[in-house]
Formats: sequence, C-alpha cells, structure tokens
Amino acid sequence: MIKTVRDAWKIPELRNKILFTIFALLIFRLGAAIPVPYINGAQLETYLTAQSGTILGLMNAMSGSAFSMATLFALSIQPYINSSIIIQLLTVAIPALERLAKEGGEEGRKKIASITRYTTVAIGLLQGFGYYTLINSYGLVETDGLPAIWVGLVIVLSFTAGSAFLMWLGEQITEFGIGNGISILLFAGIVSRFPRMVGDIITGLGYYNNPLTDEMKASMSETQIAAYENAALAPWMVPVIIIGMLALVVFIVFISNAERRLPVQYAKRVVGRKMYGGQSTHIPIKVNMSGVMPIIFAQSIASLPATIGAFAGWTTTSGGFGGGLMNLFDTTKPFYSILYFLLIVGFSYFYATMQFNPIEVANNLKKNGGFIPGFRPGKPTADFIMKVLNKITMFGALYLSVVAIAPIITGNLVSYNSLAIGGTSVIIVVGVALETVKQMEAQMLMRHYKGFLE
Repeated sequence: MIKTVRDAWKIPELRNKILFTIFALLIFRLGAAIPVPYINGAQLETYLTAQSGTILGLMNAMSGSAFSMATLFALSIQPYINSSIIIQLLTVAIPALERLAKEGGEEGRKKIASITRYTTVAIGLLQGFGYYTLINSYGLVETDGLPAIWVGLVIVLSFTAGSAFLMWLGEQITEFGIGNGISILLFAGIVSRFPRMVGDIITGLGYYNNPLTDEMKASMSETQIAAYENAALAPWMVPVIIIGMLALVVFIVFISNAERRLPVQYAKRVVGRKMYGGQSTHIPIKVNMSGVMPIIFAQSIASLPATIGAFAGWTTTSGGFGGGLMNLFDTTKPFYSILYFLLIVGFSYFYATMQFNPIEVANNLKKNGGFIPGFRPGKPTADFIMKVLNKITMFGALYLSVVAIAPIITGNLVSYNSLAIGGTSVIIVVGVALETVKQMEAQMLMRHYKGFLE
C-alpha cells in the first residue's frame, strides 16, 4: 500500500489531481465553518442535537454538522442531488430531453448540465427559505434592529450561494481531481463527523451512568431533556456498534466487487492469409452496478416531506396534519423504513437500465462477430442479457436496501436513534471510497503500475 502510494505520487498528473482534490476539500471544510450572520448557532445546535434520529439529524450528518451550525454550506449538496433526480426523471418522461441526452452528443450533455445547474439554484432558494423559516419559528434569528426582510434576504441568499458554490466545486473536482466531485464532497462531510461521533459515544456513556433526576429535569427545558435522553448509550452497545460497523464495511466491500461474468465467444474469420478472432472473453455485470447513488437519491426523496414539514415549523409533538406528517416520516418509524426500502429498489433498477443497455450490447456483439454460447445473436442474446441483468439488479437492490434499513431497525431495538444515520453514512463512505480507489487504480494501470487493489 505504501509503495503504491509512493509510486502514484511520482506521477505528475496523478499527483496534481490528488493535490487539487485535497485543496478543494480544504475549501469545503473552511466554508463549512463560516457562520451565516443573524443566527444564534449555539441554540440551534442544541435543538438539532435533540433531533439526532430524525430527518433534521440526517440532513445534519450529510452536511458534516454545517446544518446544525447554520454555516455557509448548511444546505450542503442536497439541492444539487434533488435537482439531478428531477432532471434525470424528466429526461425519461419528456421526449425532447431524452433526445437531447441520447442524440445531442457533447452539446446535449452540456445543455442538460446547464438546466441542472439552474434547477439547483431554484431548489437552493426554496430550501434556504425553508431553513430560514425553521430557524425563525424557534426564535433563533437575531435582527439586531435591522428590518426583518433584509435579515431574511441575507440568510436565504447566503445559503443559496453556498449551495451553488459547492455544486461548482464538485464539478471542478470531477474535471481536475480524483473521483466524482459531488460524491467526494458528501464523503468529506460525513467523515468530518467521525471524531464528533466518537465524542458523542463517550458523552452518551456518561449520560447513561448519570441519569436525570427530578431536580435536574425541573431546571431543564423539554428540548434539553430530549437531547439528554436520546444521547444516553449503554456500555454494552459500544462493542456491538463497532463490530456491526466493521462487519458492515466488509460486507459492502465484498458485494461491491462481486460480478456476474457472461461468457462471450468470437467467431474465427480469415482475412487474406491471416486468421482473426476465435478469442474467448466475458461481459462483466456488477451486482451493485449503480453504486451508492440509489441510497443518496432514495434518502433525498424519502426525507423530502418531513423536511418540508420541519421547515414549516412542525414537530412530532404538533397536532393536526403537521404532527401526523412528521410522525409518519420519522426515520425511526416503520413507514419511513418501508418507503426507504422501496425507493432504493426502484432507483437501483432505474440506474441499472440507464448504465447498461442489453439491446445495445447484443447489437455490438453481433457487429463484431461475437456471441454468447447457447444463444443466437440479436434478440435472443438481448433477452438473455436482460434476464440476467434483472436478477443481478434485484440482488443488488435487496443488498442496498437491507444494509440501509438494518441499522434503523437495530437502532429502534436498542433505543439509540443515531444508528439510523450511522448506517447510511457507512454505506456512502465505503461506496465512495471504493469508487475513488478504482479510479485511482485505473490511473495506475494506464501507467503500468501495480494498483491499490492488488
């Protein structure tokens, strides 16, 4: 491993890419520490600590705690992710966009990217306004004698500008750095919370050993009591959490590298005095072809109703429609788990069909004189590949769904809500790390070096 890193560092192009990625991540973490004016960050953090197992806690985890501190990057890359979901779904539903994506070439892709950017800014404005509404409803906005409309405008535009900048920064990482920029930023935000997670475990042990007395409860607010009780952690849970996370990492790595190989035989042909073809090869179909994107997209969609509700000032204790909605979409409730499960399965199939076209593969095989043993070229080959793809995708979708849902169920059983967030974070972190390592591996192989995976 050390020798491989040393060899990689000797390659000027790869070294520049690594340095650029590190520099971009430093900018990301710097922006995540710059507070937006007119907001009482200390009280906001206390409030969101009590919501550790809810949608707000999940949004905070994805942003690297920037959400709870009301910093410039509080919205993180969620507007861009939501925008990408909307545009990709519209690309399938609207023929004009579909033609632009498939037949427009590089120019078409640039136009779709431009539409996605504008949509990101619009969603950022809406989420920024919602975040401001949430903060203002709890009396955490300090106007300092200035007009309320001016204060609100500054806060909303600051959040939107931060989100737009992260979108641009992610695109720069993709172009000039290592890995997918948006995934890398999401990875950095989650990893930055790991030291804090360790601190929360230590604090939780202290809370468990020192439970609240009636006198202590009398001097605390309901929010502080809820935060104290949610953070309490029994000592026996610590080794269980560590072993469970390690087992989860091993399982994710194993499945991420698993693939089904379809044998392909090329027919022999004579050109002049030479014979060509006759080779045997295979078509690799990965079990988890779509990576972590179904998890990210499913989390964004499943959390959307509760996020809107939270921005409207609703809580699980609110009455009427608002309280019912927040209880229904609470991350610790069965409905959220079922919806999350189904969305992951759906997005897994959606991405699999977008990334792998059996008809196109079958036609390419036919043109090049290749065939799958036992199947005639053309439609029979395409049908066979589609059948295999559906089976593999179903297994991969179930794997992602179970791995994402298991920590939530475990957290409910042991009454520690932070596991729901921790499980999703581990999936994203491991998935992004593997994808980035594979890209670096490809860079190494191009230069005839042994890679990270050997």
